[in-house]
Amino acid sequence: MDHYHSSSPLSGAPFRRSPFPPIDDYAFLSDCESTCLIARDGTVEWMCVPRPDSPSVFGSLLDRSAGHFRLSPHDRTVPAARRYLPGGLVLETTWQTDTGWMIVRDALVMSPWYDVEERSTTHRRTPSDWEAEHMLLRTVRCVNGTVDLYVSCEPAFDYHRGRTEWSYTGKVYEEATAVCRNAPDEHPTLRMTTDLRLGIEDREVRARRRLHKGDTAFVALSWSDCPMPHTFDEAAVKMTATQDYWREWITTGRFPDHPWRTYLQSSALTLKGLTYSPTGALLAASTTSLPETPGGERNWDYRYAWVRDSTFALWGLYTLGFDREADDFFSFILDVSRDADGVRYPLQVMYGVGGERELPESTLDHLSGYDGATPVRIGNDAYHQQQHDIWGTLLDSVYLHVKSRGHFPQTLLHTLRRQVEEAAANWRKPDRGIWEVRGEPQHFVSSKVMCWVALDRGAKLAEPQGRPDYARKWAAMADEIKADVLEHGVDERGVFTQRYGHPSLDASALLIPLLRFLPADDPRVRATVLAIADELTEDGLVLRYRVETTDDGLAGKEGSFTICSFWLVSALVEIGEVERAAALCQRLLDYASPLKLYAEEIDTESGRHLGNFPQAFTHLALINAVVHVIRAEREIGAGNFRPAHLGP
Repeated sequence: MDHYHSSSPLSGAPFRRSPFPPIDDYAFLSDCESTCLIARDGTVEWMCVPRPDSPSVFGSLLDRSAGHFRLSPHDRTVPAARRYLPGGLVLETTWQTDTGWMIVRDALVMSPWYDVEERSTTHRRTPSDWEAEHMLLRTVRCVNGTVDLYVSCEPAFDYHRGRTEWSYTGKVYEEATAVCRNAPDEHPTLRMTTDLRLGIEDREVRARRRLHKGDTAFVALSWSDCPMPHTFDEAAVKMTATQDYWREWITTGRFPDHPWRTYLQSSALTLKGLTYSPTGALLAASTTSLPETPGGERNWDYRYAWVRDSTFALWGLYTLGFDREADDFFSFILDVSRDADGVRYPLQVMYGVGGERELPESTLDHLSGYDGATPVRIGNDAYHQQQHDIWGTLLDSVYLHVKSRGHFPQTLLHTLRRQVEEAAANWRKPDRGIWEVRGEPQHFVSSKVMCWVALDRGAKLAEPQGRPDYARKWAAMADEIKADVLEHGVDERGVFTQRYGHPSLDASALLIPLLRFLPADDPRVRATVLAIADELTEDGLVLRYRVETTDDGLAGKEGSFTICSFWLVSALVEIGEVERAAALCQRLLDYASPLKLYAEEIDTESGRHLGNFPQAFTHLALINAVVHVIRAEREIGAGNFRPAHLGP
């Protein structure tokens, strides 16, 4: 179908037809080992298996011919309603036709732990009570009248570079199997079971049935040897178990009784869905190459574990009472910081979800790109960049973990000491900064501040570990870094700049009060927050930086970075501008997708979401900002407000 991409009614820009749905139109599903995106018309347009960074089997998100899996009424593309069942990532879509109504539920299936005969070949973390079944399940129930159901499944292996071959593998028409014909051993085998009658049409499998009130149907697609459902009742049991898993998990959190509670729960579920449970890694996003600029070249592969994004995500989860994910992530960090022989490696900016250290970048020039945005990239060359903030983000995350749990992860002791020493050795050098610019390295203020965080948190962690010598040494160096930043990173107005010797603003300076680099009542903090709010915004939404004054190595403009706008909410609360913060927070929540998901950016003119989706960075900042505002509104009268990120 064609989709309308439009500007704001106030902008006067024309409506435009596009074959691609708006980015915020997609639903997100996860089993904490794989993810997928489903468009509003019932089509799975993005799925990579067996891992989220594997080549896609459904890739029409990036090229309309690159594979899809649609289930819907045969003559409808716009449902009556879509929602997640409360408390989880089970999608429910309600369809109305001229003759009846039907309800579709979609999920990536979770079940009680089933690897009891032999150990999992991929799972390196402590097993939990639940495990992914590596199955996409779609169930249908006709609730009124009659509905003509239509199913079309057309995989396109290896980002549409492989040739799909289907064959019947059941008794009659109830099961079919697809392989990548030109490389069957290199790509997963897909097996479909259903209570419909499947027809094979070249690389596509189809099914159709007229459903009457009370009729049910299911389609299951698997890429493992787990038992497949063969009846609707068996499928319904798996769907119920999946919902039980998510509800059990969300119930372990603490959520305020507030109208914004549902946004907090949605963001927590999204962050959990972006975890890769076999290793403890946390994806930055589910996708690659969704453009930051419509039709532009700012298209990156975010299906990897950034140390920064992951540790910041733990802020959000800690705030809501989730801390078990931190245990697994710290174990992941321990894995990637040494090899099987105990040889230690420097901490990188990012890793593959399996701990891979090399993520070479290439382009898929045979794909058209989302709405014409090229190139489509896989891999990410930022893995070998020098970014000096990662040591501080990791140390701050461990510091928060120790404060909330009262327990220091001893296995990380040597790794953490090395990170503090790396920060001490490198803080005077230029780097690529928090935004991974591809221009020349600079002396970015945010990188220096994060090096201060590494030394400051290291000192605070060393003292209770019986190392006062390290505590004194690192605290003194933290003071040295702070003095250098205050001398070279503040302009004549008393505003923190993006980099030494240049007056450009950068939204990362909003982290200064959140990280307790300076107290919120310091005039330089207030001046910086207000300068960013007034000068680094478009239509009230915050930009990362001005592209015309920052050598990021790329052409074109970009939208406002939503994480930066949520940072501004938190920073405004810190400086006492609670009313302004609450108004901005409400506006940002109003920009959420219909399913309360966020991409990386928001186009200030149209309100469209831009960039990879859903974005962990955005959702963690939402949690921090919303909790800041809620706590401030409840406690400001008593004068004892404590921010969401409890500093030292």
